[in-house]
Order: sequence, then C-alpha cells, then structure tokens
Amino acid sequence: MRTLILGGTASGKSRLALRMALSAPSPRVFIATAEPTDQEMEEKIARHRRERGGKFLTLEEPLDLAGALRRSSGRTTVVDCLTVWVGNLLHYGEDPEGRFRDLVEEVKTFSGRLFLVSNEVGLSPVAPDPLTRRYVNLLGRLNRTLASLCEEVLLVVAGCVIPLKPFPGKP
Repeated sequence: MRTLILGGTASGKSRLALRMALSAPSPRVFIATAEPTDQEMEEKIARHRRERGGKFLTLEEPLDLAGALRRSSGRTTVVDCLTVWVGNLLHYGEDPEGRFRDLVEEVKTFSGRLFLVSNEVGLSPVAPDPLTRRYVNLLGRLNRTLASLCEEVLLVVAGCVIPLKPFPGKP
C-alpha cells in the first residue's frame, strides 16, 4: 500500500508518517532528503532524528530518491520529503523531469508499505518570480502524479488529518 501525505509547513505531516509507519511491519526505512545547509535546517534534522529514535534505518539521499526507494523496496518506508527533494534537484541543476520519471517507476513497483511526505503548495497565491513558479508547478505536478498512484492520500492541516483518497463514503 502506498500513502501520500500532503500538508503545509509544520502541519504534522512527518509526525503522522512516522506514527503510521510504526504501526506497519518491520523492518522500517526512513529516506531523508534534507541536507544541513544552515543552522535552522541542522536543528530540524536533529529533531527529526530524535523523533525517529532507533526504530528506522535512515538513508540520507538528497538527489537519487529512485535509487533509495529501490534499495528499500519490500520494507516499510517513509520518504521525507518530496518538497525538499524537488528543491534539491533545482539547486543542483538536475533534470527534474528525468528524476520524476525514475521516481514514479519505483513508486509503481515498490513492494513494501510506502509513505510519501510532501507539501501542498497549490493553495498559495501565484509566486512573483519565475523560479518559484517553476518549483511550485513541478511539485504540484509530482504530487498529482503520485496521488494517482497511491491507494491513500491524506491532507494534514494543523495536525488534523483529512482523507482525500479514498474519499469517505465513496466506493
């Protein structure tokens, strides 16, 4: 089963993914996409490591997310997060389209329990600069594609979970 967890910054997405993964079978893998680029990010990464404790094998992979997913197939896996990953691709001058295709293929064939964490950026106003608009459009398209592949899609707002797929009351 594949679950996409969407939400805003600090909405509780990561915490929900960890909680759900801890109720899924072992072994568990956490694929971290963030890099400690400044003190604030270092503190956030350290906080997330403390929250995971020793209950997950952590793979730190800022770019080759498809490869990390391939290596963790068959296990309960949390990817945190796609938002940072897309930013990394742009920062390092990678080809987002090619990386997206590779990731989508791995998600399609993934054999374990998968939790993908991403920000929902489509609720914001249109960005004033081309790079930010490109980023928001890329992430929005990736989120839509992954939502179509996932059996479950959840939206987290202020720590509250809203199921989007399957929609309650619908077949």
